[in-house]
Amino acid sequence: MENLRSRLKLGSKSKDVKLRKRRSLLYSKEDGRLLNHDLLKVVVFTVVFRLVNCVLVQTSFVPDEYWQSLEVAHRMVFKYGYLTWEWKAGIRGFTFPLFFAFLYKILHLLNYDTVHLLIWLPRVVQALLAAFADVKFYLLIRTLETEDVSRWTFFCHLCSWFSWFCCTRTLTNTAETTLTCLALFYFPLPGSKTYSSKKYLSLVALAVLVRPTALIVWFPLLMYHFWQEENKLRLITRRYIPIGILAVLISALIDCLFYEKWTLVQLNFIKFNILYGVADFYGSHPWHWYFSQGFAVVIGPHLPFFLHGCSLAFRKYRILLATVLWTIVVYSFLPHKEFRFIYPVLPFCMIFCGISLAHLKAWRRPAAAFLLVSNLVLALYTGLIHQRGTLDIMSHLQRLCEVSSGSARPQPDVFFLMPCHSTPLYSHVHCPLTMRILECPPDLGEDGYAEEAAQFYSNPLLWLRTAFPYKSSLPTHLVLFDVLEKEISTFLQANNFTRTAEIFHTHVPEGRVGGSIFIYERH
Repeated sequence: MENLRSRLKLGSKSKDVKLRKRRSLLYSKEDGRLLNHDLLKVVVFTVVFRLVNCVLVQTSFVPDEYWQSLEVAHRMVFKYGYLTWEWKAGIRGFTFPLFFAFLYKILHLLNYDTVHLLIWLPRVVQALLAAFADVKFYLLIRTLETEDVSRWTFFCHLCSWFSWFCCTRTLTNTAETTLTCLALFYFPLPGSKTYSSKKYLSLVALAVLVRPTALIVWFPLLMYHFWQEENKLRLITRRYIPIGILAVLISALIDCLFYEKWTLVQLNFIKFNILYGVADFYGSHPWHWYFSQGFAVVIGPHLPFFLHGCSLAFRKYRILLATVLWTIVVYSFLPHKEFRFIYPVLPFCMIFCGISLAHLKAWRRPAAAFLLVSNLVLALYTGLIHQRGTLDIMSHLQRLCEVSSGSARPQPDVFFLMPCHSTPLYSHVHCPLTMRILECPPDLGEDGYAEEAAQFYSNPLLWLRTAFPYKSSLPTHLVLFDVLEKEISTFLQANNFTRTAEIFHTHVPEGRVGGSIFIYERH
């Protein structure tokens, strides 16, 4: 009887275990469906958000947005255009513009290479890549932190005004930041469940090919990984060296194809920036600029929450905080400084901001409202108003393509009397219109060096009279900032130039950059 009872008990227990397993399996499947449903909503929201972001950024930021990407890609595909001195000196790689050239080639083959698609398709694709990186960033934080912290971190990340301003632009810094976000997903952070050395190192190598200075951001992270790895020799021989060599070979082959000679742009980049100090030519700032201005502007209204988050999560994410500080310190030693250089560490900062908001409890909703409103004002102003004239002017000039195709009127000849590379050119006009700009290559120790732009601005009136001694040599159109108009007014009147357009550019004119842009046409 006792054996029978024990058997019955064991049978009932086994039934209970099976029932619990079935229930847990059902619950896990249900949880999986809920997780997938939530993730789908996050993906859809992020994609729509970044596409709206793309449409609402209609201003220019820096010349590299076009001159290291779209202008080069346009020349690669359509065989006409203008390249800056960097491409003649071989210090820029074709890997990054090749991506946009691929998009342009598809449009060309489909006979859809309209100027609007040439302008917007690269930016839409960049917006989709940014959305992909955003989702990966969210998934990473969800594996490292609670659902509450991950949501607030994602909120901080999306409402950053500087990310809004930059993430859909065709800048190497944007690509570097996107690749850094993706690589961080596979990096061995404490508590990470998505680690893959092969994937993250491949993404880092690609980031370095796009922009060699990406190595500054990743150096402490690579050292951290090396220090934590048990089998260090295997990491070096099977990961660091093979991936590094493969990346350099791919870069060299691409550059060899387009430069039509063996060119190692990474070595040229170091040589020109260290030996010749080319970066200094484009301006220098005091050593403390990133600490006193640069970082505060980039992180914007998030700054107090970042500092609060650092005090809360210093130990857990000390490697990320060390990377932020390292990057700022290293860039502080370089004379030429720009806000966009430290953009790749901004996602790291958002982790600390999210932790801060999650810990504020009762105050986090007012804090979130403050972040949303303040960042929204900055994002909309910089994205829709500030420095939009240099893009708007190109849509006016694009109409001249219709004139150049006819024979009744003289062929348009446009001269930009503006600081170097103020506007894009053929990528935003897409016709072989004659357009000239003031040249400004740096002094590389060549005999007879002369910077055309500097000579012009030293005495604009004399330069114009010397450059165009005869009326037959005059351009048909002049494009200039309003601050230059008074200085050359006698030249304009004497040669029958009439103002035909005035385009708003900025509310804060500075130096040679005015508040408006004028188009003068010769009659």
